[in-house]
Order: sequence, then C-alpha cells, then structure tokens
Amino acid sequence: MPVTDSSDASTPLFDTLVVIGPGLIGASVLHRARRDRTIARRLIAVDINPAFRERVLELGIADEVTDDAAAAVADADCVMLCVPVGAMGEVAATVIPAMKPGAILTDTGSTKVAVIEAIRPFLRPDVPYVPAHPMAGTEYSGPDAGFATLFDNRWCLLTPLPDSAPHSVEAITALWQLCGARTRDMTPEHHDRVCAIVSHLPHLLAFTICGTADDLADETRSEVLEFAASGFRDFTRIAASDPIMWRDIFLSNREAILEMLSRFLEDAQAMARAIRWGDSDYIVDRIERGRSIRRSLLENRQA
Repeated sequence: MPVTDSSDASTPLFDTLVVIGPGLIGASVLHRARRDRTIARRLIAVDINPAFRERVLELGIADEVTDDAAAAVADADCVMLCVPVGAMGEVAATVIPAMKPGAILTDTGSTKVAVIEAIRPFLRPDVPYVPAHPMAGTEYSGPDAGFATLFDNRWCLLTPLPDSAPHSVEAITALWQLCGARTRDMTPEHHDRVCAIVSHLPHLLAFTICGTADDLADETRSEVLEFAASGFRDFTRIAASDPIMWRDIFLSNREAILEMLSRFLEDAQAMARAIRWGDSDYIVDRIERGRSIRRSLLENRQA
C-alpha cells in the first residue's frame, strides 16, 4: 500500500511523490515536502521546459528532475498534476498508463468539472483519482515563485468522485494538511460555481479594467500609470498573472463564469442607476456589504 500511517511523525505519508509541472503550486508543494520529509521520502519533478528543470535542480527542491513523465511515475506512490487545466487530459493520457497499481493520481486544477472530464477517459480502476484545488497563489509563476508556506491557513478544496477510494481521499487530504492547508470536500459542480465568483470573476474584471486603462488616449493613459491609486494597483497585481493559465481557466469554466458575470453586470447597472439618481441609501448599503465581507475574510484568516 503506498500510503503510510500519517500518525507516525517519523514515517512520510508517501514513499515517492511525483510533481508534474513545478510552477508556483508545484514548486511550493516541493518546498514544503523537502522541508521536513513528512509528505514523501523521495521527490521527483517533471517538466518539459529545460530552463524550469535546471532551476528546480538549482533550488534543490527535488531529488530527481526529468522531462520523461512516464518513466518518472513508474514507481510513484502519488502523482500530482500541476499543469495548466487545458493540458490536464494530454498529461493524464501519458502518465496514467505508466502508473503502478494502487498509486494515487491527483491534480491542482482551478476548475474541476472540465479537468475531471478531460482525465476520466484515461482512468484505471486500480489507480484512484482524487481531484483537488489549493486556493492559494500569487501573480508570479515558474519554479522561483514557489515557497514552503504558500498554503498555510489557505483552503484546499477536494472534489472526490463517487468511486474515489476512501483511503485515497484520506491520503490526499492528509497531504494538503501537511502542506499547511485547511481542507473541505465538495462536488465538482459546486466547486466551479464557488470559484467562479471568488476567484475567476475577480481575475476577469482585473484583466478587463487594465485593458480599459491601456486603451485610453495617450495623455490620459500616461496619467493613469503615473497617478495609479492603491485600488488600481491591486487590480494590476492580479492582472500580472499567467495569461495561458487564465485563458484555460476562463474557457474550461465558461458556464459558471458567464453566469456570475451576468449577475455582476446586473448589479453594476443597479449601482450606476443609484449614482445617476443620487440614491445614497443604495450606495451606502453596497459599500457596507463590501466592508462586512472584508471583515469576514480577516476573521477567517483569508486576507
């Protein structure tokens, strides 16, 4: 059995963990696993980018680095896919046939319904699959973006399938808890609706607002860049995120995002009407509700 007794602090959860795609999330998992070896005794990183492989070696966060995913997973007890959601199916098609019976497959995709649908055709009954999504990140990407405390007190949402073996769900839950995260299970559909409003829509708005500023007349645009206040700077931080990753997220979760965007546009139009007609009560109510959400995030240690 690949999973050891996590109650024994001297015994790692897995013997061998393979992280495919050591970017921000994958490299952070490797940093955390390397720190005290409670997650895995042996760490293997896989990436097709030679510069990324070289950097992982320089950082010393993996025992082995390779571009051969099939060979890397042959003796793995857990394989974690940390590639963009649009590449999940292609990578799964390569690694699942090469995995040994009983090894656990998991992923870190920001959308779940589309990722599960992409991976499902390649699943094997003797390789349990536990989808997961760590709700943590920064605007940076690549191996240098990773750090061991990225997941501390952040949520990792698990979306087990109806046939996910209980021991595999327990193991992946334990993995993320060892990374410092809080964990919760939910259905893939519910996950995608939640993330559409708390993560995907805010990124969409940030990209759009920065695009609007960039399209302004030259004189006004230069003043935007020169006099940018903290609110606009916060949007630019979000908008600095990896474009390929977010393209894939928007397209793979399009239905939930479009639903939340439609609801937002209705609320934005209502705010516009309140400003146009001087409805101060409506404006104050919306601001107070925003302040209340901010207080709740602080109390929940998510800000």
